[in-house]
Amino acid sequence: MKRKLFTGVTLGAVAGLLILFASPSYKEGQASPAGTVAKSFSFQIGGKEASLSDLRGKVVILNFWASWCPPCVDETPSLNRLQTWIAPRGGMVLGVSADTDTGAYDQFLREHGVIFPTYRDPVEQGRLSQIGLDYGTSMYPETYIVDRRGRIARKIVGEQDWTSPQMTAYLESLLARN
Repeated sequence: MKRKLFTGVTLGAVAGLLILFASPSYKEGQASPAGTVAKSFSFQIGGKEASLSDLRGKVVILNFWASWCPPCVDETPSLNRLQTWIAPRGGMVLGVSADTDTGAYDQFLREHGVIFPTYRDPVEQGRLSQIGLDYGTSMYPETYIVDRRGRIARKIVGEQDWTSPQMTAYLESLLARN
């Protein structure tokens, strides 16, 4: 009986792994975007038109998020602290929200005291923003660190502690480069 149970559990685990690796969101083997020029896009912040390419010369933490995403909610205080830390050093956090509901988006910004510039991408395909799709984003939160030359330095999938010693050391090294 124990042998049959063990075999069943093992087969279930193998099947689960196969499903995980076969799912469309799994990107094993995908080329790293590091070193490629970050795709520019237009956005409005505070009623003013801007584009990502306008931010060349800054290190940009481009964070794709949504108010309905629990890890995004958990990550927001860390992004706020990062914005406070990075802004005087020549960097910024730029959020791109996939929220289609303007009310939910605005409420999230108020309730969580978001201090970094953020833009609600009005185009949605499924539950992904169009800008996120253009970047290859498949889940939230997902972040692209863009160096001062406008090139992607790193892609990070999932919630992060943006003020950890390791992350601040990494960002310091990027900020030090011209």
